[in-house]
Amino acid sequence: MFVRVTTDLAYWANSLGELGIASNSNRKIRLNEFTYKKGTEIYGENEPADYVYQVKAGAVRSYKLLSDGRRQIGAFHLVGDIFGLENGTEHRFTAEAILNTTVRLIKRRSLEMVAESDAMVSRNLLSMTTDNLQHAENHMLLLGRKTSLERVAAFLIEMDRRLKAAGVIPLPMSRRDIADYLGLTLETVSRALSRLHELDIIGFVDRNQRQIVLLNRGQLASLDQQT
Repeated sequence: MFVRVTTDLAYWANSLGELGIASNSNRKIRLNEFTYKKGTEIYGENEPADYVYQVKAGAVRSYKLLSDGRRQIGAFHLVGDIFGLENGTEHRFTAEAILNTTVRLIKRRSLEMVAESDAMVSRNLLSMTTDNLQHAENHMLLLGRKTSLERVAAFLIEMDRRLKAAGVIPLPMSRRDIADYLGLTLETVSRALSRLHELDIIGFVDRNQRQIVLLNRGQLASLDQQT
């Protein structure tokens, strides 16, 4: 579902390197850019997976709606992340903009055609698929084996690693999003964050508590390592 197109309807990338995909040759790949308003669906579950996406600005959540109406977020996609790369022909999750978000799109078939003749691109795509599988496995372990405090600690460590914010984690997602990612209630996430604050493991920069300061990474990591 395309909402608002940037002023450049389309442009030619110099190479796949603009998507973070190494190539043996200087391939010309057609990329489009689209901007989605906060809360807007980018694609839906079971829709054809005709495109591969990269976050240029903003953030995206991928989720499923369960039969009882609950939402389970499977992943957060941050600036530079590639998402929507499926094994099958349809999307397994719905993708939605967390903030006003700009994404690059490339036709999946175009990428596959390059991979057929470029071993480096093929390896890159395989690596991305493997990374997605590893993330899914780690997420299953987190949901099945860790306490609520350990889940929140693991989430903060993941965001610290991915956002690379030099001690301050500027979270683009809400606590409701965090709760739906960790399989917890909103209240449980709030209590866990308050507990970490009481232990002087984290601090808060703003009143909304979206910017979190890591005061003791070692202690936070020790909580994450518990099973």
